[in-house]
Amino acid sequence: MSEFKTVEPHNAPFAGKSELHEHPVDFNSYLRRCVYVFVAVICAVSLMLVASYLPGERFNWTAKVAMILVIACTNAFVVAGFLMHLISEKKMIYTLLAFTAFFFAGLMGLTVWAMQDFPAGTTH
Repeated sequence: MSEFKTVEPHNAPFAGKSELHEHPVDFNSYLRRCVYVFVAVICAVSLMLVASYLPGERFNWTAKVAMILVIACTNAFVVAGFLMHLISEKKMIYTLLAFTAFFFAGLMGLTVWAMQDFPAGTTH
């Protein structure tokens, strides 16, 4: 049994150092980032609630909905960008997100464009 030698594994995927340990993550900075995102989400929800209770004399329903949607989109960007790490992702992720946004805007545009398009002989 003396002929068996223990050899250091080199470039083995599951032996030795893992790829996860090559880039150490500071837990305290990650926790701080999560707390900042949590505070931002709480502030965004509070702003949406305040926007929904704005007086009707100065702000009509459309303005309230527009403000709430802008706040919600900003909130979604913060959560997706920082908690899901999409800000630091590669070009492929951004390309897929751009296509998604383009087709979503196209579908919303087609919906708005077809709102007054009724079949002949019908009334709304």
